[in-house]
Amino acid sequence: MGVWRFLFYARGVNMGVKTENKMAYEPVNKLIIQMSAPPLISMFFQYSYNLVDSMFVAGINEQALAAVSLAFPITTLMNALSVWIGVGVNVLIAGYLGQKNQQKANSAAALGVVISVVVGVLINFLSLFIINPYYSAFTQNKEIFEYGIAYMSVCVFMQIPNMVHIVIQKILQATGNMIAPMWFQIAGVVFNFVFDPLLIFGIGPFPKMGVVGAAVATVLGYVVSTIIALIQLFLTKQKVKPVFKNCLEPKMIKLIFSYGLPSFVMNALGAFTVNFANMFLVRYSDTAGGFFGGYFKGILIAFFGAYFKVQQLIFMTVNGLIQGCLPIMRFNYRAKEYGRLKQANKSGTIIATVMMIVGMLLVLIFPKEILFLFSASEEMCAFGVSAMRIMSLGFVFSGFSAMIATYEQATDSIMPGVVVQLLRQGVLLVPVIWLLNSAVQMTGIWLAFPITEFVTFLVAVVFAKIKNH
Repeated sequence: MGVWRFLFYARGVNMGVKTENKMAYEPVNKLIIQMSAPPLISMFFQYSYNLVDSMFVAGINEQALAAVSLAFPITTLMNALSVWIGVGVNVLIAGYLGQKNQQKANSAAALGVVISVVVGVLINFLSLFIINPYYSAFTQNKEIFEYGIAYMSVCVFMQIPNMVHIVIQKILQATGNMIAPMWFQIAGVVFNFVFDPLLIFGIGPFPKMGVVGAAVATVLGYVVSTIIALIQLFLTKQKVKPVFKNCLEPKMIKLIFSYGLPSFVMNALGAFTVNFANMFLVRYSDTAGGFFGGYFKGILIAFFGAYFKVQQLIFMTVNGLIQGCLPIMRFNYRAKEYGRLKQANKSGTIIATVMMIVGMLLVLIFPKEILFLFSASEEMCAFGVSAMRIMSLGFVFSGFSAMIATYEQATDSIMPGVVVQLLRQGVLLVPVIWLLNSAVQMTGIWLAFPITEFVTFLVAVVFAKIKNH
């Protein structure tokens, strides 16, 4: 037993309290690294489901690839809903553990599982109703439409296992267990990666199912993750055990939805950002006219899609850091260990800012090489290199803003965190794009992103100063 752990344990015994939760005694910086790396890896694999499907589906034809790509905003939104419930449960449990209220923590874990099942079923059936009008709105190509409906008619059934396993992931992370959630996430993605080609192309004894095979592999991948997660939660020794008796407490239900709201906004608005930008980029097809106009529009939209994937990968690193810092801050806030709370916030902010500066430098220095990863043409590189450099300038501000929103979320100030996320990807971004697009044309669209990040950063600083006073 380490010296610090021994001293804290001895202190707990003297006070009549016994605790072994590492969030109470581990050095904060070490704790942040330990708790951030696994969710970062988990998020990478979570994000890869659609990428893996797209990679194998491209072997069918371009129409099938387009159909699966169009599904990305729907699956992203479904994941965001799962994260909403999961993070809400995570914050609630971490707070109860910080207060040493084991009974409430157990009830919150049980409530999280119940809500995940109920909401998962509702979202599942709602998704079945919206996929037809969704694809009708985005494509007039009959083949793409048919592929899309076939794919999503199966893929929507991922939502129930997806929501359940993410909630269990967050329950375990709230106790400081970051490794197990990473492994059951990886297990599902590996299953999907193996069975995608087998079911799409009918290799060996497996039937040739095309895009439906990709959807089946995805759903089964989530089922595998969920089965392992359930075994982990209910059949192994954990610091919380779901107690379902009297767990349906209205106050706790409200807290789960409120605590998880900023994380939902952060994850969900990414899907809408692409559509917002595309709405403005589409108009440039009219400036050239004819075939070239449609071709130019296609290059613009393809470029922004490529850029956004790069941005998501960079932002995902900070999101993994946030998932590690949030339970640490919440635990110590509820334990009234304000020194450790402030240290976690300070260290997290420094690490997040360094991460985003590194990401910005990579895009500034290697924009053409990054675009070549997406088989970019010379025409795309002609405007894409400068566009990527302009948009990446906002990265340096976003890490700081995200950590301020996380601190507010951990300390019961929900709305400031929501406001910061809404400003970054919606409320402020859209009018800034509109104004700058009118003033300086296409370059204004690229400039809107760093300007929005900077203004959001200033607002976040104001929130931080208010909090400190």
